[in-house]
Amino acid sequence: MFLQAVYTEFIKIAAKPRSYLGLAAITVLVGVILFAMKIDGLTYISFITAGLEESLLFEGDILNGNLMAFIILQMLIIHIPLLVALVTGDLISGEAAMGSLRMLVTRPVTRTQILMGKFTAGALYTLLIVLWLGFMALGASTWLFGPGDLMVLNSDGLVVLQQGDVLWRYLSGFGVAYLALLTIATLSITLSCFSDNSIGPIVTTMAVIILFTIIGTLDVPVFDVVRPYLFTTHMAAWRSFFEDPVPYDAILQSVIILLAHIGVFLSVALYHFNRKDILS
Repeated sequence: MFLQAVYTEFIKIAAKPRSYLGLAAITVLVGVILFAMKIDGLTYISFITAGLEESLLFEGDILNGNLMAFIILQMLIIHIPLLVALVTGDLISGEAAMGSLRMLVTRPVTRTQILMGKFTAGALYTLLIVLWLGFMALGASTWLFGPGDLMVLNSDGLVVLQQGDVLWRYLSGFGVAYLALLTIATLSITLSCFSDNSIGPIVTTMAVIILFTIIGTLDVPVFDVVRPYLFTTHMAAWRSFFEDPVPYDAILQSVIILLAHIGVFLSVALYHFNRKDILS
């Protein structure tokens, strides 16, 4: 019964045109970035490494698929939450606006099963977004620019990762990135339980992300207590896999905090949805 509910909800997502906006946006944006870097990428790389070429000797093709994938993730990962919220923020409120939510509660399933079915379908859609981003970022980049060692410039200096030591880092990084986006999806689904229109949960989700991001970036002592516990603080934890050595303790802390947010958001959604006045 539950699997049938998940299948039905995923079909509903697939039937909505807005569900393909995320896939189309990723395809276009990655395509534009790859085209621009293919035409004038060497100039871009030379500008970045200009200050290092005096003390370091670079050999091989720096501009390769691994570097392009990292650049694409840096540019696009902050925009993906909007693409996720566009779909997941509509899962409950959209049906409430159309009046079809009343029909759902007449079926021989509990409200908890209904919400968990929608949550699971939203999680699968989020996974699809991440997989498509990974295919476009890593697959298309490697096909166009070829493989090679990855050069990453972070706060600790220049890190050069061998080609054979990169793939597992991307797979792990995409896993943590998925967890961060699943947190966004859960938040938007929770807000969707409190609204009878689709725009409210989507806008509120992005407002929360912007607010938490501002709190996280403001170097003000009053926010030092809450900053480590905001989910936005840990949305870039995927980058930690490209450090050497990998800070596994920091990554584990980020994963725990993201999972805690998912649990809290989902609990609030279940509590409210089970008491929501759907029939009025």
